[in-house]
Amino acid sequence: MTVRTRTLDVTHLVVGAGATGLAFTDALIDHSDARVALVDRRPGVGGHWREAYPFVRLHQASSFYGVASTVLAEGRTQTEGPEAGLHVRADQPTIQAYYDDVVQRRMLDSGRVELFAGCDYLGDRSFVSVETGTVHLVPEDCRVVDARYLAPRIPAETPPRFVVGAGVQVVPVNDLPALEHDPSQYVVVGSGKTATDACVWLLGRGVDPDRICWVRPRDPWMLNRALIQPDPEVYLGMVAEMMRLAASAETLEGLFLDLEEAGIMLRVDRTVTPSMAKAPTLGTWELDLLRTIGHVVRRGHVVSVERGRLRLTEGSVEIAEDAVVVNCAADGLRSRPRLPVWGQQAITLQPVRAGFPCFGAALTGYVEATRPAGPEGDAEKNRLCPPSSFGNTLADWARMNVLGTRSAASFGAEPDVKAWSDRVALNPARVPPEHPGSPALDAAREGLARWTTPGVTRLAALGGLGGGA
Repeated sequence: MTVRTRTLDVTHLVVGAGATGLAFTDALIDHSDARVALVDRRPGVGGHWREAYPFVRLHQASSFYGVASTVLAEGRTQTEGPEAGLHVRADQPTIQAYYDDVVQRRMLDSGRVELFAGCDYLGDRSFVSVETGTVHLVPEDCRVVDARYLAPRIPAETPPRFVVGAGVQVVPVNDLPALEHDPSQYVVVGSGKTATDACVWLLGRGVDPDRICWVRPRDPWMLNRALIQPDPEVYLGMVAEMMRLAASAETLEGLFLDLEEAGIMLRVDRTVTPSMAKAPTLGTWELDLLRTIGHVVRRGHVVSVERGRLRLTEGSVEIAEDAVVVNCAADGLRSRPRLPVWGQQAITLQPVRAGFPCFGAALTGYVEATRPAGPEGDAEKNRLCPPSSFGNTLADWARMNVLGTRSAASFGAEPDVKAWSDRVALNPARVPPEHPGSPALDAAREGLARWTTPGVTRLAALGGLGGGA
């Protein structure tokens, strides 16, 4: 059998056409003459958003998501509802349409990007079309960009981590709106953002809270969404207060309680000290809804589901005979070892500041475009953009903020990077050049200047890292 091959004339092979791969590619072609092959195993672009549950919304402001050249949702604010005055959070159809438009208008129409959807990366600088079997090769000097290293896992593509017995209905969160019957009980399995979304959706549709059983192996800390906004007075003021509290914190548990009293962190149950700190944002209106659910199971992870019973690592509980078990457990934010972003084999996209992966990927694309190639150039790029990580435990959260703050100091010291990042809405810490200034912004800057170094130093100690800010 003859295998058809094609060699591409490209400078970069980006593997993964999800949020980070697209943010990198957008910035790269905007600031260089690079030619890019964009590869994804899915039939189109957008990554996990193509498979996301239909009622999902970004948990952050839309401005913080997407690509640097095009602001998602045009920076609009909400005019009605419980989040009136806060910035818009795009839903799944809006995000997917945005990515389809950006790829066509910004990338394909430029003539410098080729999209290869429905293709599997084989390694060794080659990929194959699932439909035609054609193998595509790239030159030896082509940079491979791995945009899959921290790709999220979602319930729609991840089988349940527990045994499902006969006669039990277990559905991924995606299938929740398509249920053809209304059971007497919903059992929501998961501790993170997906589980809170599922509970809020059910309650918003009028399901009695007493009909929801929430299996929550760990309680989470979440950020108050009202403070994670694209307004520098608000966001920088929050960071300054966080650093002030961190500077004198005796323990991480005590710091999170102080952050809660300051209105920065939220937890569903104030009688339970959370051990999970991936820290998505949550609206206070959502918090009020979640607190109406009284049947919360904290007996470890689910081992198996039988008709009428859940078996967990720390015991078992009865559930309704007709209960629908909603699987919301998957590694949406994956915790993997940090790698040098510019490695010998590939550019591995990872967060650069604390959180906000789209900004980190766009920054990586900008630095790749504007700094020299070769070993010395890569060493300088790694100095400018050391990787951060995502949070999980409280210690992870502390390390994430230490590494992210150190990285921000590194890339922010470069005049061109600073100027670029101040123009990019993806950057939560930016002060736009046209900002008129205000007393609140002055106070936030003064607080950052005073408290960042002692705050980071203390977080480093609490998180098990050495060194200062």
